[in-house]
Amino acid sequence: MDIKTIIAGCGAVATYGNPDTEIKSVTDDSRKVSEGSMFVAVKGFASDGHAYIPAALEKGAAAIVYEDDKALDAAGGRKEGVVYVKTGSSRHALAIIAANFHDNPSRKLSLVGITGTNGKTTTVTLLYHLFRSLGYECGLLSTIANYVGTRRSEAVNTTSDPLTINSLLAEMADAGCEYCFMEVSSIGMEQERVAGLEFKVGIFSNLTHDHLDYHKTFAEYLRCKKLFFDGLSGDAVAITNADDKNGMVMVQNTKARVVTYSCRTMADHTCRIIEESFDGMQLNIDGRECWTSLIGQHNAYNILAIYSAAVSLGADPEEVLVGISKLKSAPGRLETIRGPRDISAVIDYAHTPDALENVLVTLRDIAPERQLVCLFGCGGDRDKTKRPEMAAVAQKYADRIIVTSDNSRTEKTEDIMEDIKAGMDIKGRAKSLFIADRKEAIRTALMTASESATVLLAGKGHETYQILGKVKHHFDEKEIVTEIFGDMKKM
Repeated sequence: MDIKTIIAGCGAVATYGNPDTEIKSVTDDSRKVSEGSMFVAVKGFASDGHAYIPAALEKGAAAIVYEDDKALDAAGGRKEGVVYVKTGSSRHALAIIAANFHDNPSRKLSLVGITGTNGKTTTVTLLYHLFRSLGYECGLLSTIANYVGTRRSEAVNTTSDPLTINSLLAEMADAGCEYCFMEVSSIGMEQERVAGLEFKVGIFSNLTHDHLDYHKTFAEYLRCKKLFFDGLSGDAVAITNADDKNGMVMVQNTKARVVTYSCRTMADHTCRIIEESFDGMQLNIDGRECWTSLIGQHNAYNILAIYSAAVSLGADPEEVLVGISKLKSAPGRLETIRGPRDISAVIDYAHTPDALENVLVTLRDIAPERQLVCLFGCGGDRDKTKRPEMAAVAQKYADRIIVTSDNSRTEKTEDIMEDIKAGMDIKGRAKSLFIADRKEAIRTALMTASESATVLLAGKGHETYQILGKVKHHFDEKEIVTEIFGDMKKM
């Protein structure tokens, strides 16, 4: 593909060299440059891509996209025979270039994005399975994994980089996928990873405390979420949770058609829980009853968001409800393992105060007579302000608390646990244990639980690893729980 086609609409302010030059690949990683590549020098948070321009040229880069003249001069200036494209923002240009290079694949299918603090993974995963059950070929871009049809690949970030996103979308289009369901994070929006994508539907779930280590303020966190809806076209649909205090704020400037959903008030689509147990919920959605194996008020919202999106995309409401009744929860979301002495271990990804509260309230409401044990930790090198808030939530709802490690990364687990402890009063600390080794903490939680107890293991969910220092260790809580329950049966 020639350079002038690749850079169309990317914000180029000047081009030096032959714009008809053919480009074989595009990358922002100098290590991936090969003969005929276009290298996009992006100013990152840890390093500046302009510093790697010489390395890209040594490997045969045919074109350089940059934004900083001084940084380019420091890297040796412009070289003969190489095309240079100056832009106002290399980060924004990379996203547009990635879309152009792959022939704008988001226009070839119906792209559905969801943003919000909680519920993103569950919603996109269930939409993917729902539309497959309705007979459509689909793609999925999520925290857990990416799917092109049924072909699975590992996901690194909630929202991948623009080159990965557009490459996967192109594969989906080539494979005949009609829909793609995608998580859109606030960080992904702020870093313009989805610039150049054309969404058919945007969904807002909720907004609570998270990622303030990155965004610094809640107002900035909200602004980055709202960017998603501000960017939707007039042909798109913006679906928002009317029960969230920021639900209507999200869509106040959107060009898209607005659709609301609610479990508490008047809206375009409504839902209420008729009956609930550990086995599932009976729901009333828009006057029709529907059974789901998912549990909890937060999942009622997720189901309603799925229903709203499917109907907005033209699916038959009755068929959608039948499809919903067959859906299973996303991995690591309220997954229950039954053990000896009628103990239930519940594995959930809850890692924010709001998510933890949602899960604890659900478990308490379903089985108020059972002892409720809450095991959790907080990630290192991440938002520290939510640590005491999560402690306060655990203290409010759990009969017993075990504080342990999560992904401590380069922080000391003991320091993280002290931050958590600060959110408890004397009563909370009296019913808490602090065990740094997460496997030992799980063993203690299960083996000392009362008969018929519910033990929530919060924070890891679908993850099969634990990051301590800079090393990723294998750590699968389902395997660990199964092992411990096996030991308990022998006792």
